[in-house]
Amino acid sequence: MSLVVTIDEAQANFKDIVHRLAPGDEIIITENQQAIARIVSEQTREVKQRPAPGMFPESIVYMPPDFDAPLEEFKEYME
Repeated sequence: MSLVVTIDEAQANFKDIVHRLAPGDEIIITENQQAIARIVSEQTREVKQRPAPGMFPESIVYMPPDFDAPLEEFKEYME
């Protein structure tokens, strides 16, 4: 999509105009009905990355002291 604005409109509302752009859209700035500039938004696609292992060590709130103790049900197999 292409948005055509005058240089005065662009100067007054530049931040709003730029934030309305979708990836690949462009703004054409004119002065005296002549195109003087073209601004094209980035075409980046946001890819969600999985966090690396160990990134959230504070997520383990409590671990009992005997968490790795052998289970009673398996005592006969461990003898």
